[in-house]
Amino acid sequence: MATDDDFGAFIEKLTISPTPPASFPPPLQGLTFAIKDIFDVEGRVTGFGNPDWLRTHSAATSTAPAVSTLLEAGATALGITILDEMACSINGDNVHYGTPRNPIAFDRLPGGSSSGSAVAVAARLVDFSLGTDTGGSVRVPASYCGIFGFRPSHGAVSTAGVTPLAQSLDTVGWFARDTATLKRVGCVLLEQPHLNCIEPDQLIIADDCFKLCSVPRDFFVHPLVGAVEKTFGGNTVVKKVNLGEYIEENVPSLKHFMTSDDDTTQQEFSIPSLMALSNSMILLLMHELKINHSAWVSSVKPEFGPGISEGIEEAIRTSDEKIDLCRSVKSELKTALSTLLGEKGVLVIPTVPGPPPHLKGDVAALESFRSRAFNLLSIAGVSGFCQVSIPLGLHDNLPVSVSLVGKYGSDGFVLSLVDSLAGFI
Repeated sequence: MATDDDFGAFIEKLTISPTPPASFPPPLQGLTFAIKDIFDVEGRVTGFGNPDWLRTHSAATSTAPAVSTLLEAGATALGITILDEMACSINGDNVHYGTPRNPIAFDRLPGGSSSGSAVAVAARLVDFSLGTDTGGSVRVPASYCGIFGFRPSHGAVSTAGVTPLAQSLDTVGWFARDTATLKRVGCVLLEQPHLNCIEPDQLIIADDCFKLCSVPRDFFVHPLVGAVEKTFGGNTVVKKVNLGEYIEENVPSLKHFMTSDDDTTQQEFSIPSLMALSNSMILLLMHELKINHSAWVSSVKPEFGPGISEGIEEAIRTSDEKIDLCRSVKSELKTALSTLLGEKGVLVIPTVPGPPPHLKGDVAALESFRSRAFNLLSIAGVSGFCQVSIPLGLHDNLPVSVSLVGKYGSDGFVLSLVDSLAGFI
């Protein structure tokens, strides 16, 4: 059923009522949410952003556990949202279903692939929404649309009943306009009903990462440091790190993904070790996409939009030669960042390199932005760590954000921390 909202967030409007609660009151009672069209809903065909996928698949026989859990907690689902085809982009556009309108910046991209889910929250059509994040598909649209977005630790929330893109990287994430709702949903999905705030022992600023941004570093860092000091009285150690150098020294397998690019423009807008990290992440993603979907692509020959078509063709041609090295990078990075953060540290990085790009921006400029974005997105993507994108308001009338990255399994700690800081950011 077509929607009548002004922002084009939904593919279908429907109402899935909460499951009658076993206890009262249920924790999400009164909240509404939207569901990315990558989650199974019993009796409905999951569309995965492509009409040919919709045409060639059967209705789901059960509902994805992440969705069922929210319904059982008392939330009401109001619709299914648009995503980039096959969840294969961070732009947020879809040639078949349209591009959801960014409510904060009408002439800018909404971010993808969970574009509709982010727009539904930013436009106040729902209280929160479900998305997925493989290479950045919750964090990017959260930043572009000026809302909170959470990517949990890999495996912290069940991906059963979610159409896979790349299982080694796929996560179920969520969006909200405020930290209280973000945390409330997290308590349910993480099965941690009581999340108390714990003071971080160190706030680690990845200083080199902010050099990738078009917005001055202090616009990101000062509000966050100030909020931590006001909340915890100056007990948290604030320190800087050159994250690129640290990762290069402590993730030896990355040397297999370093390039000898002589393009000085490319070098100016990248950090070599993070570019290598991005290369390894994209290679693993394409490898698993090929395993999951190449047979369907070959048999159905679906119609894909520009950019998506070329990307999927490249994935199908991907060599398996370095895949074991990709997995070594994942393991080494997880260990290295765990050591850096210690027991209760958090890493501060930009979510993306700046405000959302123009809807019809220059192709070369968009590719440069995308490249820098993946330098940043690959940090949590490859390590499997959790990350929350925090909106910082507007810079030159456009939304920007900063992120906190927490070690693997520290999801509750990070959600509680950002909630405790909310009044001061």
